[in-house]
Amino acid sequence: MNRIGLLVIAVCLSSLSEANAQDIHFSQFYQAPLHLNPALTGVMNCNQRVAGNYRNQWASVLRDKAFTTSNVSYDQRVGVGRYDFMGFGGSIWNDQAGSLNLRLTQLHGNFSYSKRMGGYRNKASYLVMGVDVGVAQRGIDYTQARWGLQNLNGTFDPSAASGESATILDQIIYPEVGAGLMWFSVIDRNTNWFVGGAYHHINRANQSFQKEKFIGLYSKFTVHAGAEFQLADRIGLIPGAVVFLQGPSFQTNLGTSLKFLLGSMKTTEEAIQFGLWSRLGNKTSVDNKASGGLLMDALIASTKFDYNQFSIGFSYDLNISSLRPASHSNGAFEFSLVYKMCSNINRGVYCPNF
Repeated sequence: MNRIGLLVIAVCLSSLSEANAQDIHFSQFYQAPLHLNPALTGVMNCNQRVAGNYRNQWASVLRDKAFTTSNVSYDQRVGVGRYDFMGFGGSIWNDQAGSLNLRLTQLHGNFSYSKRMGGYRNKASYLVMGVDVGVAQRGIDYTQARWGLQNLNGTFDPSAASGESATILDQIIYPEVGAGLMWFSVIDRNTNWFVGGAYHHINRANQSFQKEKFIGLYSKFTVHAGAEFQLADRIGLIPGAVVFLQGPSFQTNLGTSLKFLLGSMKTTEEAIQFGLWSRLGNKTSVDNKASGGLLMDALIASTKFDYNQFSIGFSYDLNISSLRPASHSNGAFEFSLVYKMCSNINRGVYCPNF
């Protein structure tokens, strides 16, 4: 077997090992608010929001069996009293990978409450609490599998017995529960900061495709923070970071974007951003245990264009890990689209512009 073939197998094995421990993730995590933290539900400067994300990874190695992830979400903000508000929303996710079509579909409902802790209409601090509940389905197509006992003198015989247990399931369905907190402060239209955390998979549902086994899904802890500062009349700096901890796996994305305002600061939301991010993770062994040390997985170039209520994003992951000979340094590309629906009420500036 040639070197590239061995590296393809390494990608598949590491991906399957990771899939047992880690959730789906987006490089543009700031464009998928309901997935990042349920406390972000309804936190926006409009009344309603629709978001969509698409990610394609390892296509240079796995071709048409690449890892693909897509999401559509909707949330809205409802005022409570003079300054507080509630958020309601929902999302549907789909993730699919490999020749066995290993797939995950999730349907979630979200709720949040934002309590003003200080300040006034256009300059205030809020504490936000959020929860999400949902249902998930994992599936796999075993009819596409090739087992060791079906390899007869170097030839694959699909009619030969695989020797696998008849109790293997082709799909499992389980409930999901999560919660989150966030604090944000708005100084003015172009200056704000926020910090938040979320606890996903509180119930640790069974992930095993075998009836006689129990393999609990690791709970995931998310910590994220960001800010926006005005450097000049039409230039802003938007640093950000997110950390994921799930079982033995650790991942962090760190970076910043430069924001250039294109229209009048008072009447429009026209801007373009250019960002550079890094993704780091810890080393894990074949048996899915932390083996110590950190590695740089990818550099991420991103851009985002805001035009009134529309926000369009694109990012590309440049793979710099030990798998780059097989991937030719290609990692993943992502598209995102966010549309906000705003009424004609005098809504002021309540929230950061994520």
